[in-house]
Amino acid sequence: MSESILTNKIRFLVKPGGVLRGSIRVPGDKSISHRSIMLGSLANGVTQISGFLEGDDSLATLKAFRTMGVTIDGPHDGRVTVHGVGMHGLQQPSVALDLGNSGTSMRLLCGLLAGQGMNLTLTGDASLSSRPMRRVTEPLSSMGAAIDTTDNGTAPLHIKAVGHLDSIHYQLPVASAQVKSCVLLAGLYAQGESCVVEPAPTRDHTERMLRGFGYAVTTDGNRICLDGGGCLTATTIDVPADISSAAFFLVGASIAQGSDLTLRHVGMNPTRIGVINILRKMGASIEISNQLQVGGEPVADLRVRGAGLKGIQIPESQVPLAIDEFPVLFVAAACAQGETVLTGAEELRVKESDRIQVMADGLQTLGIDAAPTADGMVIRGGKMRGGRVDSHGDHRIAMAFAIAALCADGEIVIDDCANVDTSFPGFADLVNSIGMRLEIG
Repeated sequence: MSESILTNKIRFLVKPGGVLRGSIRVPGDKSISHRSIMLGSLANGVTQISGFLEGDDSLATLKAFRTMGVTIDGPHDGRVTVHGVGMHGLQQPSVALDLGNSGTSMRLLCGLLAGQGMNLTLTGDASLSSRPMRRVTEPLSSMGAAIDTTDNGTAPLHIKAVGHLDSIHYQLPVASAQVKSCVLLAGLYAQGESCVVEPAPTRDHTERMLRGFGYAVTTDGNRICLDGGGCLTATTIDVPADISSAAFFLVGASIAQGSDLTLRHVGMNPTRIGVINILRKMGASIEISNQLQVGGEPVADLRVRGAGLKGIQIPESQVPLAIDEFPVLFVAAACAQGETVLTGAEELRVKESDRIQVMADGLQTLGIDAAPTADGMVIRGGKMRGGRVDSHGDHRIAMAFAIAALCADGEIVIDDCANVDTSFPGFADLVNSIGMRLEIG
C-alpha cells in the first residue's frame, strides 16, 4: 500500500466548542532540536540535550548523523547524548540520507555537508521532494559547492566532493532563516569570512547555538558573519517548549470564551514572538511571567484567557517572526470581528503545502470569507460551520483546523493528518486533556 493511501486514512474528527483550561508544556522546539544534533555531532566532546523534540522531523536529523557514523544515545524522555566527532569526523554514508518531511533538515544539511569532501545524496518524502531547493544550492554553488538537483530545482540533492569552499558575502533575496543558516553552516568550512545580510530579521537559533558551542559569530544589525576553520566545543542544551506548537493553544484559548490556560517554559526568542505580537494587536489576553535565560535562549510561562479578537492589518515587520504560525493565525482571523489583511507572506506558498491556498480553501468550506492573494490573504471574520477539510499532509494546517472547531457550530473532519507527528507527537491526547474533543479516525 502506498504511503499516500496510508496517510490519507488518518483523520481528525473534532467536536465543536469547548473551553481550554489547565497548565501544560508543549513539546520541545523543533528548530533548536535540529541544530542541537547537527552542532553536537560536529563538536569535540559529549553534548547532553534535554527537552529534545521526539517528532519525525528532528528524528530524521538524528538518524542522518547516525548514518554518518555519529554515536547518539536516546532519545529517552527528551534526553539525548551526542558523542561529537569533530568538524571533520563524519563518515561517508553508504546510503542516501532520507530526511522524510523535514525541509529544515535538508536545507541546513545541504550547507553543512557541502564542504565535507564526501559524495552524498539527500532525499525526502513526496512533499519535501516538491519544495524549492535552489534557494540554498545557488549561494552554495557561489562558494564552490557542487550540488545537483532535479530539473525543477528540487530533491533529491546530490552533493559532490570538492577540494574547498570559498567564503561568501550573501544578500538574502527574501528573509529566510533556513537559507541564512545553510550559508553560515557552509561558512564553517570556507576559507575566510562569510557573511549573510538579511532583508528582515529571522530566527537566530543557529547564531545563538554556534556561540553556545564556542564558535565566534558577529552580528551587526542585519549582517551576520563568521570565519571558517574553527572548532565547536561540546555543551549542555535545554530545549525550550516550541512557540510554534504553543501558538495553537494561544489561539485556541483566545477564541474559546471562558478559557484560562498556562503554557510553561515556552521559548521566547525575539525572532520568534511574532505570533504573540499579532495576537495582542488583535486583542488577545496573554500574560508573560517567569522569564528566564536557558542555554542562551529566553523562556517564559504564558497565561492566555478568552478574549474578543478583532481583525487587523498584520504588520509586515511581524511576518518573518511568525511565518510558521500563520495557519492558526488565519483561524484567529476567521473567529475575529472584522477584517484581517496579511501581505508580504509569499514564503507561505512554498512550505509543506501552499499554506495560503490550502487554508483559504478550508476556511471557505467552513463558511468563512477568505480571499487568497499572491502574498497573503484577506479574511472577514464570521460564523464558522462544521465541515470536512483536507490538510494536504501539512501538520500545521491539520492542527490549525482542529483548533478552529473551538469556535465552530458543527464537527470538523480533517483528512491527511499523519504528518502531525513530524512536529507535535501526542497532540490529540494533549488537546483532549485540557477541554477539546478530538478523535482519530
